[in-house]
Amino acid sequence: MYLKPLNLGLIASYYYISYATIERFSSMLTQKTKMKGLLEILVSASEYAELAGRAGEEEFIERLVRHQRFSIEKPKYGDPHVKVNALLQAHFSRHTVVGNLAADQREILVSTHKLLQAMVDVISSNGWLSLALIAMELSQMVTQGMWDRDSVLLQVPHFTKDLAQRCQENEAKPIESIFDLAEMGIDEMRDLLQQSNSQLQDIIEFFKRFPNVDMVYEVREGDDTSAGDNVAVQVTLERDMANLPCEVGPVHAPRFPKPKEEGWWLVIGDSSTNQLLAIKRVALQKRARVKLKFCAPAEAGTMDYTIYLMSDSYLGCDQEYKFTVDVKDAGGDL
Repeated sequence: MYLKPLNLGLIASYYYISYATIERFSSMLTQKTKMKGLLEILVSASEYAELAGRAGEEEFIERLVRHQRFSIEKPKYGDPHVKVNALLQAHFSRHTVVGNLAADQREILVSTHKLLQAMVDVISSNGWLSLALIAMELSQMVTQGMWDRDSVLLQVPHFTKDLAQRCQENEAKPIESIFDLAEMGIDEMRDLLQQSNSQLQDIIEFFKRFPNVDMVYEVREGDDTSAGDNVAVQVTLERDMANLPCEVGPVHAPRFPKPKEEGWWLVIGDSSTNQLLAIKRVALQKRARVKLKFCAPAEAGTMDYTIYLMSDSYLGCDQEYKFTVDVKDAGGDL
């Protein structure tokens, strides 16, 4: 007898998660799943089933649920999965929880990244592009403690929603991104932010660590790519290290309970068909070279694709570029 592990088993083994969790992810995820559904599937993981329940905390969980972005259908406030959902949404909304619930929240956050990485692998195995990108954005939200719709400026030290709004309404030039803010002169920044010198120094140190990555790619399809042939894309990533020591170091994530190293995904997809064609996990210090391969479609013609660089830790530094591949039919004619 010859036994061979299936893809779901390999994913569960790699991330040290329960076979029941990976099976649940596989059966519940669909191509049409949105952020709310993705969060519900994430919190259904069997790893959360043993989360301790305590007398008197159900009332507090009920208050959290009633004030969150995503509602929960017929919640049972003693259910550990409802508790995880409430505490994660509180984390994204930056609502403070204290005592034992704060300890529970820290425990949940620490285990969430490996579950999300496994979820991305399950989604990628099905070739669902938009859902994979949503799961990657959820990873960013977990790290930074904010919603995907919030201003990316909330990642900057000492920033509040009011300060982020003031930057966005700046008359001289609206400040929409962290890079916009980093390009300002120190005096101009001081006038706009109205922060102390020590606070400004914290902000400048954050700019040094925030990833500024130059991405160059080369499509190596050759002159005679036919339907069904492999297409290779060579990607070079180079990070601006001018203001950094020899290593990048952990992510600036004061709302995440433990130090976290940066991680990246490189993805190639066809947005017109919502098809994910290639994906690789990348660890980037100063420079990385990565080759992605995918299969040309069965039909001849000029095909439009997009390559994405997605962070698992920061919002506002993802990149995407479009490219085309000319595919000939099997006989060599256009």
